[in-house]
Amino acid sequence: MTQEFDLDSVIRQRIRSLRLARGWSLDALAARCRLSPSNLSRIETGRRRIALDQLVPIARALDTTLDQLVESEDDEDVVIRPQACRAPGMTSWLLSRERSLHGVTVAKLRITPDHPTDAANLKVHPGRDWFTVLSGTARLHLGERVILVRTGDAAEFSTMTPHVIGAHEGPVEILTILDHNGERTHLPTTTDS
Repeated sequence: MTQEFDLDSVIRQRIRSLRLARGWSLDALAARCRLSPSNLSRIETGRRRIALDQLVPIARALDTTLDQLVESEDDEDVVIRPQACRAPGMTSWLLSRERSLHGVTVAKLRITPDHPTDAANLKVHPGRDWFTVLSGTARLHLGERVILVRTGDAAEFSTMTPHVIGAHEGPVEILTILDHNGERTHLPTTTDS
């Protein structure tokens, strides 16, 4: 019952906040969703029970969805609890919500000197890669070039050039943003339990 009451309170607060953010009076929103201003006021203040047949037109008038209006406030939609995925010489943690077909993936990588960086491990894929070094020094093999990227520095490059990231003189931790092709090419897929 308390959880239902809390969600009810959150919905009321969202309606009022969205209305005020648009600079609308109760009368203006009431006209847009075909409710009386007194009914809308009672909904916002908690003196009237919220009914689904009222929420749909209110959500539509506020240019939002019913799902967004009634979504839960628990931490699971905010907090990401990354799990380690391992490959020889590399551990990765996915820091974005889910692997995305058309979006980007954010990951933290810990690369050790035993991560293979020979010519057989150079990768090519469409797009661009970006990373910043959190600690240590990364050794970026980019075609015939070897570029050292140190703590606090970032690198961005075309991935049509054969490339691989390794560790220079000890482990390196990087934060990377990859498109779908980069994710598929660079991130290990086995999760440790």
